[in-house]
Amino acid sequence: MSVRWVMPVPGYLDSSVFLFLFPLLECPLTFSRVDVARSLLGDCEYRPVDVFEAWAPVNIALCKYWGKRDAALNLPVNDSLSVALPDKGTRTRVTRLQGESKDIVFLNDQPVSEADGFYQKVVAHLNLFRLDRGDRFRIDTVNNIATAAGLASSASGFAALTRATAGVQGFNLDGKALSILARVGSGSACRSVFDGFVRWHKGEAVDGMDSCAAPLSQVWPGLRLGVLTLTGAAKKVGSREGMARTVETTPLYSAWPAQAEADIAILEQAIVDRDFELLGVTAEHNAMTMHATMIASWPPLLYWEPESVAVMQKVWQLRKDGVPVYLTMDAGPNVKLLFESPVEDSIRQVFPDVEVVKLFP
Repeated sequence: MSVRWVMPVPGYLDSSVFLFLFPLLECPLTFSRVDVARSLLGDCEYRPVDVFEAWAPVNIALCKYWGKRDAALNLPVNDSLSVALPDKGTRTRVTRLQGESKDIVFLNDQPVSEADGFYQKVVAHLNLFRLDRGDRFRIDTVNNIATAAGLASSASGFAALTRATAGVQGFNLDGKALSILARVGSGSACRSVFDGFVRWHKGEAVDGMDSCAAPLSQVWPGLRLGVLTLTGAAKKVGSREGMARTVETTPLYSAWPAQAEADIAILEQAIVDRDFELLGVTAEHNAMTMHATMIASWPPLLYWEPESVAVMQKVWQLRKDGVPVYLTMDAGPNVKLLFESPVEDSIRQVFPDVEVVKLFP
């Protein structure tokens, strides 16, 4: 029997849990992505169609996901909360191929080599839906935001791929199942299955079947998000590698899970009350705390560019001048602004290149 050891995260599991588990090593503890897929898809009726197209939005986390308790299944250390950008994301078309021995992948209308990491990730995700069948597919995926630049393209990408592949196989899946399968491809993708405000529940189960996202019922018509794309270049250190480095090398990380759990409770109440100041302060502080753990890792992990810092300083000056605006950043140099509709003109004056997204109808 093979056992995959999951590294304990400081503050997440104490030694008593492992002492309790130790006598159970004769029982199967290994859960793979294939196990998850078979659990969700094994009893689904197979009604294949020739082509299926799906859209999924980018989501921007207000309370960040940073750190995994199980890297293979993308199980997070903490809950997270995001908001979807309704007109920013990924559209993916999956076409069934006849007489082909390999899958074909196009990204933004360009063919992707089989040696490319993106191709390999896509094919690995497709394998979950084949269930030992010889199905082969052509994947055409188009992002209308920068790819791998800290704008959550992998989240919308794997959510769209999950929806489209389930559709082409004729699997009738509910939102929870789609969220779990998307999470297996890319953690934050579980949130991009839904629109609006979304909370990713970290779950407790070893197999991850309770780690999924669910939408919040609240809407906020006046809320705006400004996207400042400072660079479209791919980041040098991917999120998966960055998370692992942070968890393994910085003592600051031990405080992160509790901070994130406290922040998410505050954010949910701010959303219910439409308390923008509370929302903005908490989201910005959460992002800065996450980046502080990265900077304190070794070797230091700094996603910021000089332009990122310049934007931060302008945002802080705007607040001093009485304009209520806050910022958030993911694992990348690009900056997102949070504000409400009455101050949009003031934001555009300072940031003429900002792309303003209306988050709710």
